[in-house]
Amino acid sequence: MSSPNNQTINNNLMSNLDFGDPLYLHAADTNNLTIVNIKLKGTKNYSVWANSMEFSLNVKNKIGFIDKTCSRLATNENLGKQWDRCNAVVLSWILNSIFEELFMGQVFSKIASVVWEELKETYSKVDGSIMYNLHQKISMFKQNGCPISEYYHKITSMWRQFDSLSELLSCTCNAANETNKFNKNMRLMQFLMGLDDVYQPVRTSILTKDPLPTVKGAFAIISSEESHRTITSSNKSQPAAFASKTLNYKKPRSPLQCTHCHKNGHVAERCYELVGYPANYKGKFKNTTSNNVVPETKKSDEVSC
Repeated sequence: MSSPNNQTINNNLMSNLDFGDPLYLHAADTNNLTIVNIKLKGTKNYSVWANSMEFSLNVKNKIGFIDKTCSRLATNENLGKQWDRCNAVVLSWILNSIFEELFMGQVFSKIASVVWEELKETYSKVDGSIMYNLHQKISMFKQNGCPISEYYHKITSMWRQFDSLSELLSCTCNAANETNKFNKNMRLMQFLMGLDDVYQPVRTSILTKDPLPTVKGAFAIISSEESHRTITSSNKSQPAAFASKTLNYKKPRSPLQCTHCHKNGHVAERCYELVGYPANYKGKFKNTTSNNVVPETKKSDEVSC
């Protein structure tokens, strides 16, 4: 059990920890937290997973627990338990971001940096089949009616993933600059080839530019074209809809016409000449017949027996 002096020292050291100290734990930094949106499956997505984890751990100021820059030996002995807590939290974040098959192989490990190194040694090795599958996916990728922004972000994401697998050495010589320019032009061609056919005119316009634009520049041009098409389509549809409503409104109604008296405004089933005139009818064409009552026969017309 710690002596009062040691306990006081520990409390003072803990209270002096700030956001910039890797041993500082925020209230939200719990062991059940998931700090990346993807889970490590193995070799095929290790590069993306590792980059995402490193980025998130940097944000949390906990990268030192996997690159060993924050080791327990280099930590003040009075903060040893705090280091253990932080290490356990980082280890939990790593285990929370891998699939169950991989989790079972690391669940009994105690040190976050050891688990990180084991995962790297096991899954960071890239063989030809992984690069082939990714390159094939990139080569066959098409817009297929999706928005330009979605198509652009997906293909550039795959390019970045492919670059991370290649791990080419950086060089500033003239030959390297020319090679880099060539690769950028090839990706421009690849980006343009995947566009829907509706963008054929703007694609041709881009290819005739000298110098050729970057993929980002081509994306900006095509995005502008997409917006123009959307506005034009909307403007065309509105007059057409208005014209259709106007025609329907102005379309004359065919008048009713009686097949008996050939007058307009009623049909034979309602013709007064057939069904009889109502008692209160005052029209000029009313005859002596009313309510379909047959008039009496004049005496001069009677035939005697």
